[in-house]
Amino acid sequence: MAIATGELPRVNGSVPLADLAPGATAVIDRVEATNSVGERLQDLGFLPKTPIRVLRRAPLGDPIEYELRGYRLCLRSSEAARIRVQPVRGSTSTPV
Repeated sequence: MAIATGELPRVNGSVPLADLAPGATAVIDRVEATNSVGERLQDLGFLPKTPIRVLRRAPLGDPIEYELRGYRLCLRSSEAARIRVQPVRGSTSTPV
């Protein structure tokens, strides 16, 4: 369930990317790259200090479409949960 950025649970100031609502923007803090999925996310450009924007969610909530580095892609919530981000203040987001 996505919630507004002001209400997200924080761990060391970061939140899971999967928890951001459509319209929210953030900066990637880190990626849990303990297996091939995490390594592939890094290969796709999910690297620290990269800005990212949540575009939309599928009707049932999964997958989620993101925009980063000039392209768009969809991730499953389980994949997006491996990515920790710092929400950008003032980004528009609404609870889903």
